[in-house]
Amino acid sequence: MIIDMTEVQTINSFSRLESLKEVYGLIWIFIPILTLVLGITMGVLVIVWLERKISAAIQQRIGPEYAGPLGILQALADGTKLLFKEDLLPSRGNIRLFRVGPSIGFISILLSYLVIPFGYHLVLTDLSIGVFLWIAFSSIVPIGLLMSGYGSNNKYSFSGGLRAAAQSISYEIPLTLCVLAISLLSNSSSTVDIIEAQSKYGFGGWNLWRQPIGFLVFLMSSLAECERLPFDLPEAEEELVAGYQTEYSGIKYGFFYLASYLNLLVSSLFVTVLYLGGWNFSIPYISLTELFGINKMFRVFVIAISIFITLAKAYLFLFIPITTRWTLPRMRMDQLLNLGWKFLLPISLGNLLLTTSFQLVSL
Repeated sequence: MIIDMTEVQTINSFSRLESLKEVYGLIWIFIPILTLVLGITMGVLVIVWLERKISAAIQQRIGPEYAGPLGILQALADGTKLLFKEDLLPSRGNIRLFRVGPSIGFISILLSYLVIPFGYHLVLTDLSIGVFLWIAFSSIVPIGLLMSGYGSNNKYSFSGGLRAAAQSISYEIPLTLCVLAISLLSNSSSTVDIIEAQSKYGFGGWNLWRQPIGFLVFLMSSLAECERLPFDLPEAEEELVAGYQTEYSGIKYGFFYLASYLNLLVSSLFVTVLYLGGWNFSIPYISLTELFGINKMFRVFVIAISIFITLAKAYLFLFIPITTRWTLPRMRMDQLLNLGWKFLLPISLGNLLLTTSFQLVSL
């Protein structure tokens, strides 16, 4: 059987083309993920710089100013220092739990960014259960903290891990009930659909005005989930040295440090999505697509503007947790649990019942 050489060359070129398409497909899968990770890292550096500058202004200090312009590279210098520090291990601790604990908390928080729309339909995975997927991921974090505390073989660390688990369970239930009320108002649990439901009336269509009680409960619960003052009982330095992270050093301590700011940014972005209209303008009856059109020429510009609006709202909201750190004193553990179970839980249940009643009446 004689095979024509031109046919062989055609087959070979076709197979090369198919393999190149597969390689390009894999590259295009990883490019959005790497872009998101890079953007999140830059966002955390900005948050650390903002917190240090705002804290310094509250205390009438200068704050970081030598590492880069206005001290913007100070957080990067701290991260580099932690990267090269010695990684110490407790001699009688459970080394497996000690090593795995920080990774569980860090990865769980990082996965929450998959369902956050940063701009006009700019989201990695637009799921119908987007907001509840975030709650599911955030509920894994206390497991990592408890593993870290138990694996450290330290009474202070173990007490901090137990406090983290108790605090997360206490405040996750009111937070979930507030999110459920928003889902009822928007007739969807998708983050994109929740933003679209607030887009018609601009500033007046925000869920902040339709759910003021839910917003306050969500705010306090998210502060407790992020373990920010006055809810930072798991790492209270006067009682527990540094809580579940007492025995950690080097890059593992850096994971805890980074995870706390990642969680703070996640909470601010979800406040923006659920209550502040997300990427939408605050002008009634005017959306970005109506203002600039949906042509290919303006699509990149619309996405850039929507990203700017989302991040501006999120970073403006960050002033609340940063200023409360230097304004309110730390609560006792019994006060923290009483606030969650005896105050926020009944209020969030009542808010959900009222929301359900209004939705049924409006049918």
